[in-house]
Amino acid sequence: MMEDDDDDDVVTMVTGLVKELEVETGMAEENPKNLSDAQALGADRRQADYDDDASIRKSFHGIKTLFLISYASVEHEHRSRRHKFAIDAAIESGVKHIFYGSLGFAGSAKSQESVVHVMKAHPDTERYLRDCRKEHPGFDYTIVREGLYTESYPLYTSFFDLARPVNEIKIPHDGAGPGIAWVKREELGEATAELISHYVADPDSFPYRRETTLFSGIKTLTLSETVGILSEIAKVPVAIKQVSDDEFANQAQIIPNFTYHGVDYSKPWASSFEAFRRGEAAAASPLLSELLGREPEDFKTTVVNSLGA
Repeated sequence: MMEDDDDDDVVTMVTGLVKELEVETGMAEENPKNLSDAQALGADRRQADYDDDASIRKSFHGIKTLFLISYASVEHEHRSRRHKFAIDAAIESGVKHIFYGSLGFAGSAKSQESVVHVMKAHPDTERYLRDCRKEHPGFDYTIVREGLYTESYPLYTSFFDLARPVNEIKIPHDGAGPGIAWVKREELGEATAELISHYVADPDSFPYRRETTLFSGIKTLTLSETVGILSEIAKVPVAIKQVSDDEFANQAQIIPNFTYHGVDYSKPWASSFEAFRRGEAAAASPLLSELLGREPEDFKTTVVNSLGA
């Protein structure tokens, strides 16, 4: 996730950067299976914990380019605070360009508005990066809003399990459009790595300084179409039953998956479905396929292939 400031290491570090990003975000085919393999290829592996100030400061020492992956949680204020601390620590350590891994809700890359709870920390962080750019001459950023992972479909289908399929999915949505521009997780990693490697190779001509990019699929599926594909793969009839936010949140399989630091975020998670109604996840972007140099993998193919993983 880092570029060293040693000119002799640029080629090696770019290679390591691409490999490590792909490992971090999906373990692409023909790439290392874990970070130890990435190290063997020249990646500089450093460990840090968002909740450990000292480890964050130590990990950024000597780094000029950073890909900051967001705190893994659905919380709002705590995530925002930890993101801001990490950004401050990076700038204090001499980082000159931060690529921030945001989330592909809010619609188009230009939109700043979102009703979904899990998105709240991201606009906070995006605004903070813009403020830091004004306050710290020589510092720059690029925001990478990453679309909803195909592999994350259980989060939006009441944790539908292809190995133990049910006939009814209870969610606070009727399944109609606008839909979701699903995207394969490892292709997000690959495209992000390509974007950053373009910057590392030629920072002066990089076109996405102070820009917000959107990496999403090129095809949008409604939730009904998504469930239809899951039904086809599972070989059982599956239907959506629209329920209230409370009924969704009180399902036995929901609460354990949305509890962070002892707080149940099941009902706030239901805001995702209002975001779908508003089209926040429906924006299809060509940038992902441009960086990949090919058409992104479709939803069904990714899900089917995941069964053999």
